[in-house]
Amino acid sequence: MQTALRPILLAEDNPADVELTLSALRAIRIANEIVVVGDGAEALDFLHRRGAFGGRITPQPAVVLLDLKMPRVDGLEVLRQIRSTPELRHVPAVIFTSSREERDIVRSYELGTNAYMVKPVDFQEFITAIGGLGIFWALLNEPVPDSR
Repeated sequence: MQTALRPILLAEDNPADVELTLSALRAIRIANEIVVVGDGAEALDFLHRRGAFGGRITPQPAVVLLDLKMPRVDGLEVLRQIRSTPELRHVPAVIFTSSREERDIVRSYELGTNAYMVKPVDFQEFITAIGGLGIFWALLNEPVPDSR
């Protein structure tokens, strides 16, 4: 049985998309902590509990929301590292991006994404998409127990 809510990790470099995502999650009253990082390198630091996150004692995230096009380390590389690290491979990872390019979609699934969502342009559709995503991964999905 889970004793603590798992955080949601949002790896997004666009401040407007960060604000929209946070607003949507607040609108559905998600109680989970939302950790926002601005690039893939910070996401990996969070997941590996290193650098600025070296003292993190919270469980691994309920879900990692990954933008594809980020500075330093892109979303596909973060996903590749998540799936190739035994302690992380069960952490749900969702690509949440503006790219509809077939090669991005195919590559994301080849690397093991749990879902691929294209960010809606319409504000209300964006809120609805994030709300559904948040409810499923933070409340409904039963994660693999965290070993830490």
